[in-house]
Amino acid sequence: MFRILAVILISAMGLISPATAVEPVVIGAYMPMTGGVAAFGQMCWSGIETAKKMEPEVLGRPVELKLVDTRSDKVESANAVSRLIEKEKVVAILGETISGNTIAGADYAERRKIPMISPTATNPIVTQNKNYIFRVCFIDTDQGLIGAKLAMERLNAKTAALIYDISQDYCVGLANFFKKEFTQAGGQILAETKFKSGDRDFTPQLSRIKAVKPDIIYAPIYYTELALIARQAKDMGLSAPIVSGDGAQAPELIELGGNAVEDIHFTAHFHETMVDTERGKTFLELYKKDTAKELDSFAAMGADAYFVTLDAIKRAGSADPIKIREALVSTRDFEGVSGKISLKSDGNAIKAIVINKVKDGKFAYVATITP
Repeated sequence: MFRILAVILISAMGLISPATAVEPVVIGAYMPMTGGVAAFGQMCWSGIETAKKMEPEVLGRPVELKLVDTRSDKVESANAVSRLIEKEKVVAILGETISGNTIAGADYAERRKIPMISPTATNPIVTQNKNYIFRVCFIDTDQGLIGAKLAMERLNAKTAALIYDISQDYCVGLANFFKKEFTQAGGQILAETKFKSGDRDFTPQLSRIKAVKPDIIYAPIYYTELALIARQAKDMGLSAPIVSGDGAQAPELIELGGNAVEDIHFTAHFHETMVDTERGKTFLELYKKDTAKELDSFAAMGADAYFVTLDAIKRAGSADPIKIREALVSTRDFEGVSGKISLKSDGNAIKAIVINKVKDGKFAYVATITP
């Protein structure tokens, strides 16, 4: 009889235990872990993982992260968002890292009223006419302005040549914003050349640029193509300084480009020497302990997307997506890893822009500018 009662008691405990367990708060992430811009996704994800170690719970509940690889592809990005919402039942989504993929996933999140927070998607279209799409980074209208100022005021450029990827929303948008600001300030665009993702021979574009002898080359493109262009430009004897955007800051730029990428200047989100918040200092120490790496821009921004999301959940006092969205809109002077972050009602962040350059085979801090 005693054995029967014991079995019944154990069985009852087994049935009760799952029902009384604290349900996790499930947050999704869709990142390019493989494919052409895999470095961005891998860096962002490493930052998010360290951030979760710092803050593993919210509202007394464990945070559960669900990651889907977008394979650096727009269709895969849209599918990833659908999977996170419908299968994983996430209450918020972190991602994507580049503008085109974020735009591809944003429509579905907007329709399902699930807040999405991109760490680094800078094209203005990402948040345009959206209520549930946010970012913790600056936008390309500001980045183009600062890029033009960098070229004219720090590099004394009066003329420029453009080279960019016409298959990437980010590259096209940033090239246009730079061109507008540069010409309005009195600069002249001598050549505008284009290519498509996956191209490896840039001889035709660089030959045209070399013929017009610009003061600088503006290349708002991703790290792989930028490294190849820098190497081929050097081989052709093209000595004009190269200026780029935030898509340049990946270790692969230096690994692939070698000494050809020395002194490339670019607008960026972050440099670890600018960490000045308590959260940032704690994160920096933990990140270096975990990874034995320098803290890069994308890892810092991935962490900030996570921290801002958790802060909104805390202030909302709920894991309801609609309430999280309402709290995100009221984010003011949040002290993140990359500095203070405020979010506007249009989903865009108020953020300063950093200028970095490649120096002695490393990314070196130059300045911080508020647009």
